[in-house]
Amino acid sequence: MTLRTGLAPVLAVAVLLVTMAVALGTGAVAVPVPDVLDVVLRRVGLGDRGVSLLDDQIVWQLRMPRVLGMAAVGAVLGCCGAVLQSLTRNDLADPYLLGLSGGAAVGAVTVIVLGVSVAGFAGPAAVTLAGFAGALAALGLVLLLAVGRSGSLAPTRTVLAGVAVGQACSAYTSLIVIGSGDHDAARRVLTWTLGSGAGFRWGTALLVVGVAVVATLAFSACADHLDAFAFGESSARSLGIEVTRLRWVLLGGTALATAAAVAFAGTIGFVGLVVPHLVRTFTGPRHRLLLPMSALVGATLLVWADTLARSVVDGQEIPVGVVTAAVGVPFFALLLRRSGRSA
Repeated sequence: MTLRTGLAPVLAVAVLLVTMAVALGTGAVAVPVPDVLDVVLRRVGLGDRGVSLLDDQIVWQLRMPRVLGMAAVGAVLGCCGAVLQSLTRNDLADPYLLGLSGGAAVGAVTVIVLGVSVAGFAGPAAVTLAGFAGALAALGLVLLLAVGRSGSLAPTRTVLAGVAVGQACSAYTSLIVIGSGDHDAARRVLTWTLGSGAGFRWGTALLVVGVAVVATLAFSACADHLDAFAFGESSARSLGIEVTRLRWVLLGGTALATAAAVAFAGTIGFVGLVVPHLVRTFTGPRHRLLLPMSALVGATLLVWADTLARSVVDGQEIPVGVVTAAVGVPFFALLLRRSGRSA
């Protein structure tokens, strides 16, 4: 069953807005949804119903940047996952396929454990910059290993290179953490590698929102070309598509967008894997609808996951990756089982 092209995005946007309203009111200090709406409307200049200063500070200053930031990260992961699954023709591909999460972890762990500064920055800013730089360095290494003599990027070679680089990065991070003997540093590394939205502020949230919007629009512009990839490279070439060039552009674009998301929120697994498959069951395989819907559903899923992560245990926040894994692992197992039956 396929939803109508016009109805699906409208419904997805409505669900996302409701989700964000609930998330803004959920936390150690609960704020009713009507009061949340009053705060937002007042801040955007559409009303002034006399909200309290406390509600304004909680909703707008503390929670709104985090909710926006995590929605943007979810959108990036969902959309990039759909692109990579089509490019590689691999149902199990996700945005961390190119070793980006491992490279980002190398940069972040180097700063957290060894206290290295980056471009004069220290603390959280240095961790973010190092994570972004590490992800890009991992991408460069993967592409260097995967590219053929003709300059082509074979999907199988790219996946294998990503796995190899990811394993090397994992070995480095484990060695650094174990060798440091610093339990507090190990705890901070674990929190970062499993993902968190606690570091988002207005500036960083708006930056990631910008990345998500640009990435979704750019990938959606290539929707027809991605549809052609579903029939194989030979079919795509027969339609006049420059396969090698398009693959380079899309792999680079997904890598840059994912690196930005990972740098601010850490590595959050399963969103980019689960969301595209979930969306396809409702919208079908056409990328003109699949890509924006994957972004919207990814945003909704990650906002819910982050809300649960910071509210399910009183006085304690659990990593977002724990929540997404709780949802993603059963789906992953189901996907493997279905693939095995069809093989």
